[in-house]
Amino acid sequence: MNKVLILHGWSYSMDRWTPFIKLMEAKGFKPHLLEIPGLTAPIDRAWMLGDYAEWLKGKVGKEKVVLIGHSNGGRISLTFALKYPNLVERLILIDSAGIYHNELPVRFKRFVFKNLARVGKKLTASESARKALHKSAGVNDYREASPLMRQTITNLISTDLTSQLKNIIAPTLIIWGGRDKTTPLSDGELMNKLIPNSKLRIVKDAGHSPQFTHTKEVCAKIIKELG
Repeated sequence: MNKVLILHGWSYSMDRWTPFIKLMEAKGFKPHLLEIPGLTAPIDRAWMLGDYAEWLKGKVGKEKVVLIGHSNGGRISLTFALKYPNLVERLILIDSAGIYHNELPVRFKRFVFKNLARVGKKLTASESARKALHKSAGVNDYREASPLMRQTITNLISTDLTSQLKNIIAPTLIIWGGRDKTTPLSDGELMNKLIPNSKLRIVKDAGHSPQFTHTKEVCAKIIKELG
């Protein structure tokens, strides 16, 4: 059985994955939840997406693996699968990031990410007002991040993998929450359209993290895919 590696999303804790992992283990799998640099492991500089692919290469080694990536973990998994196609047996994406958006709210978020310190000082010195600015842009992750991770966030969200998805050769299972408001279902549908050997499975009533809210259903889909 190929090694199964899980890349979590933008979170500073891995505790919520415990029920998912226990259920996978009960079905005979031994998934390994990786500590992501900058989130659940330290970094000493701002990282680019390519840095994460090289870090993952060190975790994978020389044998093919199954990658399960949620949200930003999906973005890293996609990048790795593009750079090291011969090391990915199967790719499983859960509400994955990686599709670039240029709608007005998203442009506003990127603007705030790049200019937050300067904009915040010009607008107000009030902490409550700065929090309101973060909330209006949907950048709470940014506010809670260290300075290194703030630059890393900016680097990651500026990357667009859309044009490269056609080059993914690993069989890919795409699982998506039908009510995801963070990465919309249309992103999953586009990934399914662009990744040649892919299938899309929708968890109808789930949001951005169906592996936590609909654990049994998501596990069942993955186990069926892995045989």
